[in-house]
Amino acid sequence: MKEKFKLTSLERSWVLYDIGNSAFILLVSTLIPIYFNALAGSAGLNEDLYLSYWGYAGSVATILVAFIGPICGTLADRNFKKQIFLLCAAVGILGCAALGLAPNWLLFLMIFVVAKVGYSSSLVFYDSMLPEVTDSSRMDKVSSMGYAFGYIGSVIPFIVCLVIVLMHDSFGLSQGTAMVISFLITALWWLFCTVPLLKGYRQTAFVEAGQNPLGDTFRQLGNTIRYAKQEKHIFLYLIAFFFFIDGVYTIIDMATAYGAALGLDTTGLLLALLLTQFVAFPCSIIFGRLSAKFDTGLLIKISIGAYTCITVFAVFLMAQWQFWMLAVMVGMFQGGIQALSRSYLGKIIPAERSGEFYGLMDICGKGASFVGMTLISIISQLTAGMTVNVFGMTLQNENIAVSVLIVLFAAGFVLFCKADKLNKARQ
Repeated sequence: MKEKFKLTSLERSWVLYDIGNSAFILLVSTLIPIYFNALAGSAGLNEDLYLSYWGYAGSVATILVAFIGPICGTLADRNFKKQIFLLCAAVGILGCAALGLAPNWLLFLMIFVVAKVGYSSSLVFYDSMLPEVTDSSRMDKVSSMGYAFGYIGSVIPFIVCLVIVLMHDSFGLSQGTAMVISFLITALWWLFCTVPLLKGYRQTAFVEAGQNPLGDTFRQLGNTIRYAKQEKHIFLYLIAFFFFIDGVYTIIDMATAYGAALGLDTTGLLLALLLTQFVAFPCSIIFGRLSAKFDTGLLIKISIGAYTCITVFAVFLMAQWQFWMLAVMVGMFQGGIQALSRSYLGKIIPAERSGEFYGLMDICGKGASFVGMTLISIISQLTAGMTVNVFGMTLQNENIAVSVLIVLFAAGFVLFCKADKLNKARQ
């Protein structure tokens, strides 16, 4: 009888951080855009610009992390990973708690950018810990467990927040106060889930620091980029990742804002995205198990193809029931493509340089997200008020803007096929 897969103590602590930070990103993809819309509306901001400004804020956050990530990642490989991880997580947690202090939509977006930079930066170091908390034979499953339990675990504080926000009148609270409480609950949940990893993790793979660690960091970063270019299998994979992960991150970050811009019911949007978490939990675990039977590259190709179809469906999205279908489809592949992409890189790079390469991966991931959200924001703003008739259906400007993701998914698929072929040839 096959032995049941069990996580070690360190692996459990690593997975727990995913449960903590996922609560913040779930709030980002659900309640936070709605709260931003309320602040913007009370200030008299043009309703057609909500999606654009929200997208621009996300773009600023991601481009900042794209610059910060590889530099800090290289520095972390000099035995500073735990310290820098703690700093980034603290910025994210404090930023999350401070969101309720913003008196207007502009300051709210500024605090959101700080919180998102802290969150995203912490993931550079969190992801780079993977080769140290487990071995290559368990990497796919452990990575999938992180996303799976992150999805289901983040639901716990989110349901509490959702009840407080939707039933704030019953509790004698204003909507603003309910949101402040929600931000605090999420920040505390994130903090408590971070502590075990900080206690249990010890950096085991690192490069010895010289007399000038910061100067050495920039030199090593240059060496890493040159090394990646020479190792075509790694370089092509990172470029492919740049394209296909764009759609994944953009859909996660802008799902609620997109649905709200189309005029869909707010409560329905929140419940649909809650359903995504419940669907993503078992599907992420299934992908982890499938990776033991099928080639990881094949599973990533299937996921990219599925996301391309999901994006086409999203272009023609008009009704509430369609958003529910979209939520289920995203949940089926969201965890799988993220987890397997993370572990795929871990298998093709040197463990002692994981911080550097996960920093480069973050450039590609966050850089792509910047491109995706910025393109959607620009197209949405330029086509404000415009409608197009396609196949007898009237598409709004938001529908038109989302179509740009199809091209990026297609490019990612083609490049990943080439990278995967090279990686197989090296085995």
